[in-house]
Amino acid sequence: MKTIGLLGGMSWESSIEYERIINEQMRARLGGAASADLLIRSYNFSDVQALQAQGRWDDAGALLASDAVRLQEAGADLIVLCTNTMHVVAPAIEAAISVPFLHLADTTAEAVVEAGVSAVALLGTRYTMEQDFYRGRLESHGLIALVPDEPDRTSVHDVIYNELVQGVVSPQSKLTYLEIIGRLLDRGAQGVIAGCTEIELLISPDDVDVPYFPTTRLHAEAAVAAALDG
Repeated sequence: MKTIGLLGGMSWESSIEYERIINEQMRARLGGAASADLLIRSYNFSDVQALQAQGRWDDAGALLASDAVRLQEAGADLIVLCTNTMHVVAPAIEAAISVPFLHLADTTAEAVVEAGVSAVALLGTRYTMEQDFYRGRLESHGLIALVPDEPDRTSVHDVIYNELVQGVVSPQSKLTYLEIIGRLLDRGAQGVIAGCTEIELLISPDDVDVPYFPTTRLHAEAAVAAALDG
């Protein structure tokens, strides 16, 4: 079994989901008392959130790259970044380490393609929905990524930062998300990507009638497969 290095804590609500899924999957595959071999770097998310809000992506990239190196030096055989938004600095992390970096958008795109979906709704933070680092990665796999129009984008973003990362799961916000998803389906989306790990706390596969791609679970399962490869 390889050691998985987790860059998490953004926010911890989703990080613990990564740990739970990885350990459950490891036990399911190996049986008995098996669990994952993990190294974890967790953050004070308010510090990272401030860097995001100030547009200090270079500083954020330097922080995460430095900690990815620390995880590698501590024995991590692969690195998993437990957040969609911060994949904006994935190139800085990949350039700093010599072990594999498991890119979340790639694992998600592979699942979408396997499901036979070509046009997919992408919900996430404003950064994920509006910048090219994530949508472009999906499009490189031949996918069409549809994001909400305004004011829906602001609604999706605000629910994440004002509620979900603070542990608040609101029935009204769930209804708002489902209405936004409905509008994206009307525009041609054939599936839905929960492109922020906290969204999975609000929307489940049973809530939509099209293929649903929970990025946390997909990424965590891919990490287990990589850790057990060979």
